[in-house]
Amino acid sequence: MSFFRTFLNSPVGPKTTHFWGPVANWGFVAAAMADFNKSPEMLSGNMTGVMCVYSALCMRFAWMVQPRNYLLLACHASNETVQLYQLSRWARGQG
Repeated sequence: MSFFRTFLNSPVGPKTTHFWGPVANWGFVAAAMADFNKSPEMLSGNMTGVMCVYSALCMRFAWMVQPRNYLLLACHASNETVQLYQLSRWARGQG
């Protein structure tokens, strides 16, 4: 019980935006994964590229902010992975 209480009251716990921001950002990962079954012609190269840059910048922020936000880092690392995959699908579909 003390672990839960410590987490609940921590600087990155569920009482803070350090927790709820990353939770909301998992929606980007879910949306990109839902697009795995779509045709590459349906993907936007511009938007996918922007999402790659966005996630890279947010990963850096999550690492540099004090206290470090590992949940945000994991979320954006996952998003970067799926967005790069989608970008590669889009690029192959252009050729």
